[in-house]
Amino acid sequence: MNPKNYYTERLALAEGQLHKVKQQIARISALRVILFVSGLAGIYFFFHQHALLTASICLTFLPFFILVKVHSRLFYRKKWLETQVRVQQEELQALTGDYSCFDDGQTYVQPEHPYTFDLDVFGKRSLFQAMNRTCTSFGKDCLAQWLQHHLCEPSAIRTRQQMVQDMSRRPLFREQFRITGLVHQGTASDGEKLRAWSQSPAQYLHSTWVKAFTWGVPLLNGLLLLTSLVGWTSFTWLGLSFGLFLILSFGIVKRATYVQETYGTQLKSLNGYAQLIALAKKEQWEAPGMQQLMNRLDMDGTSPIEALQQLSRELDRLDLRNNQFLYVLLEGSIFFQLQEIVRIERWKARYGQHITGWLETIGELDALCSLGTFAYNHPDYTYPELAEKPFCFLATRMGHPLMPPAQCVKNDATLPSRPFFLIITGANMAGKSTYLRTIGINYLLACIGAPVCCDKLVLYPHQLMTSLRTSDSLSDNESYFFAELKRLKHIIDLLNQGQQLFIILDEILKGTNSIDKQKGSFELIRQFMRLKANGIIATHDLLLGSLIEQFPDEIRNYCFEADIQNNELTFSYKLREGVAQNMNACFLMRKMGITLPE
Repeated sequence: MNPKNYYTERLALAEGQLHKVKQQIARISALRVILFVSGLAGIYFFFHQHALLTASICLTFLPFFILVKVHSRLFYRKKWLETQVRVQQEELQALTGDYSCFDDGQTYVQPEHPYTFDLDVFGKRSLFQAMNRTCTSFGKDCLAQWLQHHLCEPSAIRTRQQMVQDMSRRPLFREQFRITGLVHQGTASDGEKLRAWSQSPAQYLHSTWVKAFTWGVPLLNGLLLLTSLVGWTSFTWLGLSFGLFLILSFGIVKRATYVQETYGTQLKSLNGYAQLIALAKKEQWEAPGMQQLMNRLDMDGTSPIEALQQLSRELDRLDLRNNQFLYVLLEGSIFFQLQEIVRIERWKARYGQHITGWLETIGELDALCSLGTFAYNHPDYTYPELAEKPFCFLATRMGHPLMPPAQCVKNDATLPSRPFFLIITGANMAGKSTYLRTIGINYLLACIGAPVCCDKLVLYPHQLMTSLRTSDSLSDNESYFFAELKRLKHIIDLLNQGQQLFIILDEILKGTNSIDKQKGSFELIRQFMRLKANGIIATHDLLLGSLIEQFPDEIRNYCFEADIQNNELTFSYKLREGVAQNMNACFLMRKMGITLPE
């Protein structure tokens, strides 16, 4: 089933179930009102008839409270189905090329990054926004990290590819994972606060006085109650003991409140993360990498699901202190707050060191769901082949994944060995910059294990470096030209250190005069050749095409032409061999009346 049909079918199913649940909620709401009013009427009419009063209360208020529980479950089901409807609608919207409903990753934009700023990896209408289906802050950060620091080892890319393929075959799992994460969505600070809590020292667990109180208070009160019941002592002693311990309990109110207010929300969100882990553990994963990921969740004797649910129960018990009646009863009798804090600290001592690993694993699963959805939504994309020896980048019919298919003109790219450079010339608006970004985006997709917008791609990965849109930095009092020189200097330094790079440059040395620019460009490319680099350079300087005479085996010239027919300018956006012959600046200026016709 193709993605559109699948999402449409799931949307119709969810909408149908949501309609039924809303009807059930409406009926139960009406029934609860009837039962409540009937119960009040029974109390009024049968107040002095004990048998009828008891029967009336049992037949009205007892069902009423049962329906409160049912109502709560139905509201949770309603929230789930509403989220499911939203998820399917968003995917259908994404299939049309509209990704505006997804987080664009604006917070990850870094103009100084080696390639993400040039390639529009983050921000509005970015690659991240097109791929992002994460439902946790850990998953969002993990996906961003993968895009910012792509893999360079062929074996690691193959492993990731297998994991993405495995995930892409499980649309129902990805749907349930995302809905669960959205329904139980935590906050961006969850990870930091949970790690801080797990690493903080226990204040009460090993204290002698704490052990004395947690054991002594219930024991003493129990003995006083027993002796009072059999007549050995007066109930006054039990009352004095109860009151004394209630007063003493005020001394730990501050600590209990601190646990609740500082970590309570984050610790309770662990219950939602436990459900995500439970979903993943139910699957029979085929990819070895996915199996290794699941193994990271195993512990001796206890599953993380049970451990996290145990913590959730302890936190729910601690919330009983918010009820004033229960607070007085529990504190006076068993020193309840201290008991619960000790249990929570005991849990932390046993499982706290595992929290970071669990969160990282959930983040990787979440990021893999994004890549799996990206692969599923693009069944026409292919997984690249990884070459055994450096360097090559051989793409057949390659398109930009963010362009509408109807507008996307596909081209080839061939860099068969090391060192090797493509020099792309062409007129303004003919497609040079788009071609460079198309290569960069597909190269990045390949290096994070995702499928690419190509009929076929064979590559050996190197670190990607680009310089496509260097800008002035007013805050650093830095000119455009100097900013570009800094980027080029960084590239040369990395090459001198022995790093293997794949370099993509657009119109190098734009900030200087044409003669100086031409001379500098020639020297830069010769330097790249001496340092065994690979890459692509787009330029308006047609003389750079003459470098093929010095490096006949390491340079190839290609161009994008602007064709003028019947006094109209047309673009094919198709890559052609050789150096560009037609330029369009003067033609356009005359066409717009800026200059006079010849």
